[in-house]
Amino acid sequence: MRVLIAPDSFKGTYTAVEVARAIAAGVREAGGQPVELPVADGGEGTMSAVASTTGATLHSVQVTNPWGAPVTAEYAITRDGTAVVELAQASGITVQHDGARDAFTADTYGTGQVIVDAIKHGARRILVSAGGSATSDGAEGAIRAIEEAGGLAGVPITVLTDVTTPFERAGEVFGPQKGADPETVERITARLRDQAAALPRNPLGVARTGAAGGFSGGMWGRYDAELVSGAEYVLDFVDFDHAVAQADVVVVGEGRLDSQTGEGKIIDAILNRVNSVRPGLPVVAVVGSVDEDLGAYRENFADVIVATDAERMRAAGLRIASS
Repeated sequence: MRVLIAPDSFKGTYTAVEVARAIAAGVREAGGQPVELPVADGGEGTMSAVASTTGATLHSVQVTNPWGAPVTAEYAITRDGTAVVELAQASGITVQHDGARDAFTADTYGTGQVIVDAIKHGARRILVSAGGSATSDGAEGAIRAIEEAGGLAGVPITVLTDVTTPFERAGEVFGPQKGADPETVERITARLRDQAAALPRNPLGVARTGAAGGFSGGMWGRYDAELVSGAEYVLDFVDFDHAVAQADVVVVGEGRLDSQTGEGKIIDAILNRVNSVRPGLPVVAVVGSVDEDLGAYRENFADVIVATDAERMRAAGLRIASS
């Protein structure tokens, strides 16, 4: 049995790579043939998932975090010269920082430094996964870092995002998650509107420009960045359709299977791809937990297995390949 294992991360506990590896161990134990294809939706974990699947080379560089302190960020460059930059590495809400975490002053300068370093290492295209940011600066910091280094040298940028929020609503929608009180949200919104008017292209009202505190809109407005659905782009990037065409069963995974899963997350994107490429192919979900109100969405899966640690994931792989 050929088992295609394409999980997302179990956020905060296991990366997509670790989940795929654990399930694959159980599949092998049962005599099956695992194909590990860890995926992501364009947020945190995208860089490691894509790097492991494409055989990309990892690089690290010391840059600044959202509040100007030093931080080491990783990025990957694939064999075809695509740099995969994860905004959360340098400008994320969870980056190490010993001082105050001011939602208004947090900037994306460090992410701009990562992009510059990738170009110095020969990147011919930049792919930025925009999830998990601590910032609402409309990419002002990143643009400043890039311009100080002489620009992008013609290298195109694509920003992956799983939200369609427009630029002017970035503070209102995402600011509170980053510690912004109502007054700070108003200040962020006013600043974003001023920034939008100063950009070569005005991102106000444009879908997806509000991702990562307006980072995607700043890149779109200044550098004509392409803004795309993270889940769909990643599936194309790792050639998912080719892999699923040869599979006997597909395994998906995430930390929690709930009502939001069907709203553009990677599992829903995979279900749609399977229905398009191999209608009727069984899909099994291995997840950390299941919402009691999952309802009819449960019917999309041949089985749903709860696995909260690596040993249970291995057991899930054994069960799937033995069935």
